[in-house]
Amino acid sequence: MRVVVAMSGGVDSSVAAALLTEAGHEVIGLSMQLYDQRETVDGAPAFGSCCSLDDLHDARRVAAQLGIPHYIVNFEREFKATVVSNFVAEYAAGRTPIPCVHCNADLKFATLAERAAGLDAAAVGTGHYARVLYDEDLRRYRLLRGVDEDKDQTYFLFTLTQGQLAHALFPVGHLSKPEVRAHAARIGLSVADKPDSHEICFVPDGNTAKFVERQLATAMPVGEIVTADGQVLGEHQGIHKFTVGQRKGLGLSTPKPMYVLKLIPADQQVVVGMKEDLGGVSLDATGVNWIAGPAPDGPTRVTARIRHRHQDAPATVESTGDTTAHLVFDEPQTAITPGQAVVFYQGEDVVGGGWID
Repeated sequence: MRVVVAMSGGVDSSVAAALLTEAGHEVIGLSMQLYDQRETVDGAPAFGSCCSLDDLHDARRVAAQLGIPHYIVNFEREFKATVVSNFVAEYAAGRTPIPCVHCNADLKFATLAERAAGLDAAAVGTGHYARVLYDEDLRRYRLLRGVDEDKDQTYFLFTLTQGQLAHALFPVGHLSKPEVRAHAARIGLSVADKPDSHEICFVPDGNTAKFVERQLATAMPVGEIVTADGQVLGEHQGIHKFTVGQRKGLGLSTPKPMYVLKLIPADQQVVVGMKEDLGGVSLDATGVNWIAGPAPDGPTRVTARIRHRHQDAPATVESTGDTTAHLVFDEPQTAITPGQAVVFYQGEDVVGGGWID
């Protein structure tokens, strides 16, 4: 079977390509150039180590070692439109986006599936820690957590459709990270000990506020920092500098630490309060995708994750429209943040997910 493999230059995608090659598939490696490597800001590189020129070189070296063809495709325009522009717009609107979902599923996987079809490839392989299984009884594809709980990446893949899952291969999903590195060492891949990248590639210094300001090329409106009952405690220089749950950098002098409880973009207000006030029991989600296709019929028991590193919590979710849902947790959860993803699980299965509204 001809398979296109997304090769980022990291150990996971490299081992994915190797395993598929060893299994006898005709593998074609594709790497994505997502931004202009020459771009700088104040003399420093504008982008970080993820998806860098060195990564592209690593991917090419691995492909040569495996004896498979390798191509680099320019996705700069798509990356800016799908990932960067959304990131900026969300922060400007007082939300806290998670660009890795848009990049992994909406850009990389969806676009590679189109490229694979153009190359007469039957499937797209990636190095994600996830699994896909066809259920003969239900006659549908299931998206399952990766075996390695610490590396499971299904949180970033909740937007995948049945059509996309039908052509998805996740060769390392049944392995742990140490097992993946062991495979790389066995094959003799140069990236066997390459460290993982955890940064947002287009915000290498971690200063999201400055990045948003540069992209907007205009000053954000100032506003008030207030308590839940309306008491004004101070002034801020733009709600894009804040996120729900934030404690540091508020610029307040108070007897007890204050936390951001919510942002009110219409009034340019940052609402703060005590840590115990951060808990919430419900949320509304938009852009909801149900992995099975149709939405569940009525209230459904799930565990839900509101951040990548958040521990799943028992909840009840119910569809409220074609792409909307309402979820109620059994117990209050800290810092439910608009703009982040919420993903619904039943055991190993991903039921679906959406964007916290």
